[in-house]
Amino acid sequence: MDGRNRRDIQRGSAVKIVLKQDQRTGKLTSGIVKDILTNSPSHPHGIKVRLTDGQVGRVKEIGI
Repeated sequence: MDGRNRRDIQRGSAVKIVLKQDQRTGKLTSGIVKDILTNSPSHPHGIKVRLTDGQVGRVKEIGI
């Protein structure tokens, strides 16, 4: 699953995100969702989340 639909992502989900500074390279960072920051039901570039370690990025993959 990709991370474009908010309904697919819950707090505690294992995800891979792309951080703002990694958008050009596409490097993914793994983690557990702490907060969902995007309010709309979907976003073409991925739902923005905060991981438990404080990093913020857009979800590219759900499940690790």
